[in-house]
Amino acid sequence: MVIEKNNMHDVDTFMFFKWFFKAWVAVFLVTHTFDITMAVFDMAQHVVSGAAGVIGSDTNIDVAAALEAMQEGLDAMEIPELLLLVMETSLVSLCMKIMSVLITVILYGRMIEIYLYCSVSPIPFATMTNREWGQIGNNYLKGLIALGFQGFLIMICVGIYAVLVNDMVIADNLHSAIFSLAAYTVILCFSLFKSGALAKSIFSAH
Repeated sequence: MVIEKNNMHDVDTFMFFKWFFKAWVAVFLVTHTFDITMAVFDMAQHVVSGAAGVIGSDTNIDVAAALEAMQEGLDAMEIPELLLLVMETSLVSLCMKIMSVLITVILYGRMIEIYLYCSVSPIPFATMTNREWGQIGNNYLKGLIALGFQGFLIMICVGIYAVLVNDMVIADNLHSAIFSLAAYTVILCFSLFKSGALAKSIFSAH
């Protein structure tokens, strides 16, 4: 501000008012950093909770009917086809366990990312009122909102997965049903991996 005014040769009283105002805003942001951070996540949690109610009520899977249809299909099979089905089931079961571990890592990694992101929040918030460094704080705030709404995208992915599994017809062909279930789980795992990048692209965070 001193350099802009020709080294104090073009002084006006508004410059001092502007300096005190920016200092007050900077102190206020740093003092209430965690309040602002928690407000962002409270807003995101409200959106996720609303989505959870809609998804949970529309994607109930009738497990008893599925098992009954599967039993009828197994009774109609011969021994070689049953052996082939056992091999396919074992292979898909192993893949499903690996993918379940990956999904768990993604979800817990997101929680750890939230804690790490919030732990350094005073540093980027302190730069928001600076003209040269202000983009750090602005980008951090965008990333914070994107991280909060990543949970909403995860809920949508899980809801789509539940609908796909629910619509899968097990009675027609058990072989295709097993590989369809594995394919849907791969899609779920891939979608969860991409949810973070998608949330950042939506809110223009980088």
